[in-house]
Amino acid sequence: MTEPQFTDNTPRREIGRWEARDWAPLVSLAVLIVFFGLTAPGFFRFGTLEMILNKGAVLAIVAAGLTFVLLCAEIDLSVGMMALWSACYCGWVFQNYAMGPSGEPPDSAWTVAAAILIPLWSCCLLGLGCGVLTVWARLPSFIISLAMMFIAEGLSRWITHSESFKVPGVLKTLGNDGIPVPLPLGAQFSIPYSAVLAAAVLLVAHLVLQHTRFGRYVYMTGGNREAARLAGVRTGLIVIAAMAICAVTAAAAGMINSGWLGNVTVDQNKDLLLSSVACVVLGGTSLFGGEGGIGKTIVGVLTFTVLNVGLTLIEQINLGVVVIPIDDFVRQLATGIVLMVALVINGILAKRR
Repeated sequence: MTEPQFTDNTPRREIGRWEARDWAPLVSLAVLIVFFGLTAPGFFRFGTLEMILNKGAVLAIVAAGLTFVLLCAEIDLSVGMMALWSACYCGWVFQNYAMGPSGEPPDSAWTVAAAILIPLWSCCLLGLGCGVLTVWARLPSFIISLAMMFIAEGLSRWITHSESFKVPGVLKTLGNDGIPVPLPLGAQFSIPYSAVLAAAVLLVAHLVLQHTRFGRYVYMTGGNREAARLAGVRTGLIVIAAMAICAVTAAAAGMINSGWLGNVTVDQNKDLLLSSVACVVLGGTSLFGGEGGIGKTIVGVLTFTVLNVGLTLIEQINLGVVVIPIDDFVRQLATGIVLMVALVINGILAKRR
């Protein structure tokens, strides 16, 4: 069977001639940078950049896998709980089988590797199961992944009994340390290891989507599934693979986040689902499939992270008539308003196109 070919009407890449909708996320990011540069003290410092890289790394890893699913015109609501399950499973395996009876660190690197790889493999199996059920039962991925979300959360609570567990030291290193960069005048800056890992994941995802047959099939499946099927693409396998990729990236992000926190609890990763979906959609990837890519996801992650870090640094907003102090409640409200405005603008520009 010959490989399906693209036509002029086949949904393609994020590259090519840019239109107004493509520039909107970049404009939103630039406006946020200028606004916080004028209102947030110390925004243009290396410490702020390091904070953005550190906070955005976990989101970027999850969003990379979620981009595959959205490009297939599907959705995965289980990414947050999948990240929680991988972290809890990793902590449970590490504390019960890798650490010594007195709590001393393990001597063998193989035990640490097993404590990390086993949860990754388990999430891959859960993602494959979610994809198989979506294709075989011909039910919306929204429903299947919703059920998988509750399964992953239930497994996490069952295996931990809502207790805290330790994580391997390598995850703590990935989550908190970085590569020091020499700067003049004694300034300190380091590139977080988590950001380096996120950059590697994003690069691999970009190369797969842009330069492989599988990437072409992902776009074709999301752009017009029936046409792709008639052209010889096994769209069911593409959806299953995308769901598995999304589960694995969510698992990796969950373990890195647990390393940043220093331990595992069932209360972490609560906002990871909504934040990662917001990042992908904010960057310009369509919820209806076939349009977008990793480049746009990166812009969305940067926009979302700059917004959160900027609101953390700013102490109050002076509107002339009233001064609004920024606390956790106002920060969440402001985040929702800014995201809503940006998404509405993107939608209006998309309709005009």
